[in-house]
Amino acid sequence: MIEEIKKYLLMLQFNICEQLEQVDDNAEFIKDVWEKPNNTGNGLTKVLSNGAVFEQAGVNFSIIHGNDMPASATVLRPELSGRSFTALGVSLVVHPQNPYVPTSHANVRFFFAEKEGETPIWWFGGGFDLTPYYGFDEDAIFWHQSAKQACDPFGKDVYSKYKKWCDDYFYLKHRSEQRGIGGLFFDDLNEGSFDECFSFMKSVGDGYINAYRPIVERRKDTPYTDHERQFQLYRRGRYVEFNLIYDRGTLFGLQTGGRSESILMSLPPLVRWEYRYEPDPGSEEARLYTHFIQPQDWINIP
Repeated sequence: MIEEIKKYLLMLQFNICEQLEQVDDNAEFIKDVWEKPNNTGNGLTKVLSNGAVFEQAGVNFSIIHGNDMPASATVLRPELSGRSFTALGVSLVVHPQNPYVPTSHANVRFFFAEKEGETPIWWFGGGFDLTPYYGFDEDAIFWHQSAKQACDPFGKDVYSKYKKWCDDYFYLKHRSEQRGIGGLFFDDLNEGSFDECFSFMKSVGDGYINAYRPIVERRKDTPYTDHERQFQLYRRGRYVEFNLIYDRGTLFGLQTGGRSESILMSLPPLVRWEYRYEPDPGSEEARLYTHFIQPQDWINIP
């Protein structure tokens, strides 16, 4: 079970990095193989920096073992407390140079928790979401159509269920704002057979790059000025806030003594904050707030 999933995840990491390198022919991913002490885990982190298209892209594979589930995992599932566990997954964040290219995030993961004398517990989780700085209806529609396409073989209500979960999850409560335009988010998936759940995770994992690459290629050569760049850096601050305050994957990694460099690769290389920033009424920056980071039915948009 674990080896089968590990084999898929490493191939997924390879395929995504290869496609991102094809889009950004000015840079390559560096590889960083690492191990945790006492045989408690290992991983392969790949990072692309200062490319022509991507300012920073990190694609991380990790497999972690522990004797007790951390608080971030047991807060919603107290029955997991005291169980040993294995957690493995691929997590990635891509921060573009051009403000007209959105930031993207994807994650697919598997957990296996066991305790002597009790039935093991396993589940899958993951998803992908998009964070534009300057929005385009065409891109938002395509992103959500791609997400629905990944879900449709598994049931007619799967996309709408996990689209709403994504909208609810990637929400900055202290700002009363969505992080972006959403996508898919699922967790604790163990309904049906292992093979069915694994197939769904693979569909989501494979679907990410099919959804993201066309958008990047459509926008990467769009001219921009320092005005757009400064707004991009300001909005990246929201990304930092969410990942450090709310993101369960970040908290899980830190609470299990994970490798900080790999866990925090999701943070953008440059970012800024501005006190009481307000976009000009009617501007494209204002439209990001009023139109794009508002949960809506992008597939059937009027």
